[in-house]
Amino acid sequence: MKVVGDASVIVKWFVEEEYTDKALKLRDMHVNGEVTIAAPELLPFEVLNALRHSNLFEKDELVNVAVSLSSYGIELHSLRGRLAEEAVKIAVEKDITIYDSSYVALAATLNTRLYTSDRKLIEKLGQEYKEVTIHVSRL
Repeated sequence: MKVVGDASVIVKWFVEEEYTDKALKLRDMHVNGEVTIAAPELLPFEVLNALRHSNLFEKDELVNVAVSLSSYGIELHSLRGRLAEEAVKIAVEKDITIYDSSYVALAATLNTRLYTSDRKLIEKLGQEYKEVTIHVSRL
């Protein structure tokens, strides 16, 4: 089974926050082959940027995280074609960033679920994307 994980969840693999236990469960399911995590190509940029600005990591530690993140084998998708069209449509209709809408669009395009810890995103998406977008706490 394939699922989409957004940066708000993947960051929790490296920083102890609320719902880190659920994010680590998703990571372990991915590593064990129970699910395959997919994401837009921007995922590593978002995760590393969030970790850099957390002020919790030294340069060498961030380099290690970058290497670790790439070793997980997350299936990364380019924002082009149908995915780009859906991302723009969702961003405009729901008044969210292209960054966030790209995860939602990928989940919709792959006909799977997006795991996020961003409650504001879930609220903005409303009922239309209720089946696609799942708060990581429900994992």
